[in-house]
Amino acid sequence: MSTSRSEGDAACSADLGAQYVSPRAGRAGPRGSFYDELLSHGILKPLTAPIEGMVEKEGSCNYMAPQGISSVVKYYLKQSGAEVFYGYHVTHISLRDGKWEVSRKMGPPELFDIVILTMPVPQVLQLQGDIVNIINERQKQQLEATSYSSRYALGLFYEAGVCIDVPWAAKYITDNPCIRFISIDNKKRNIESPEIGPSVVVHTTVTFGSEHLDSDPAEVQQLILSHLESIVPSLPKPASVKCQKWRYSQVTKSVPNCPGHMILHTQPLLICGGDGFTCSNFDGCIDSAMSLAEAVKSHL
Repeated sequence: MSTSRSEGDAACSADLGAQYVSPRAGRAGPRGSFYDELLSHGILKPLTAPIEGMVEKEGSCNYMAPQGISSVVKYYLKQSGAEVFYGYHVTHISLRDGKWEVSRKMGPPELFDIVILTMPVPQVLQLQGDIVNIINERQKQQLEATSYSSRYALGLFYEAGVCIDVPWAAKYITDNPCIRFISIDNKKRNIESPEIGPSVVVHTTVTFGSEHLDSDPAEVQQLILSHLESIVPSLPKPASVKCQKWRYSQVTKSVPNCPGHMILHTQPLLICGGDGFTCSNFDGCIDSAMSLAEAVKSHL
């Protein structure tokens, strides 16, 4: 749920990850309260802009985030009252006198009573320290069975006053080897304003993403832009472009026989969860979060 901003104008933004939120079965069941809360605070609003090629399921409703999809995450972080630190690259997790010592690339290690890991599953398996021996053989096999798709996303940012003249807000592309989805992002979010420049989001196909996973980002960007020009030749030249590589884009196979979370160690508690244990949509995130919260709560 990542929103990027133009270098020249922070008001001009683009969702380079999740585009919109689609509840699996409307707003029924225990997840409904999450949607109701986000809708009542205006964090989510019904997606009314036309999206070409979207497969609509009967009775389904899609939502978009007017302030960008990252506003959903920011809302929950603010609600939690937690102190959040960004840019910490965790490398080692080890046991120290009944606590977890967490080391990172830069800065001193820190001690914790409980550690919850929600990064993509392959990154859990890359961690060093005692965690390597704590994960048992069966758990290791389960975690290694997980798979993800990879893709690139491109954000094109324009200056105020630029007009992008297409009849849709977003469109699924079915006949291009590189591009799968294009969104005029401000149009998708119903925030067309003369003071804010428009933005365009391009998502590549899964095949293109995996074929170019370790290619030079500048070359990949140029390749995507040339395909984009063939699909939308009328597109003006952007003021700036951001190329985002999602090595772990969406879960194609979740951790088997382990819905929601996996406890790696009980005293002290080391637990992992996230969409790798459910599925890569907002419902999947809620399901894993609720299952993690229950597990931690019963442990406290």
